[in-house]
Amino acid sequence: MASQKLLDELNKAIAMDLRATIQYMWQHVMVLGVEGVAVNNVFKEIAMQEMKHSESFADRLYYLGGIPTTTPMDIKVGKTLKEMVELDLKAENESIDLCKKIIKIAVEENDPTTRLLTEKILEETEEHADKFKRILGAR
Repeated sequence: MASQKLLDELNKAIAMDLRATIQYMWQHVMVLGVEGVAVNNVFKEIAMQEMKHSESFADRLYYLGGIPTTTPMDIKVGKTLKEMVELDLKAENESIDLCKKIIKIAVEENDPTTRLLTEKILEETEEHADKFKRILGAR
């Protein structure tokens, strides 16, 4: 049986991914201009991946006996393209930290399924962060 700590962290991951799904999809709709055209599909593509992440975490949480949240974390869309991408990079970095925490708990609780699932999501989340860094011109 999973600990309440693991269930709580999985629910936090769901809330983060729900936030990202909504945040990035709104940015996809709102971004304008030449710069916007260049990143428009990045927002949409990552939003869809985030939706899959929240579904995967929810499936796992429910299997472990928890009830998945339906409430996203605070959504921060931003007003300019730069602000949008900075907010998105911050959200991805928070998600990376949380994935690492969930992996650590899963290892401590001898739960290889949750560990493997979260490692896969962590890899994709790091790719998202890298895309946002590249858009910002950072490395």
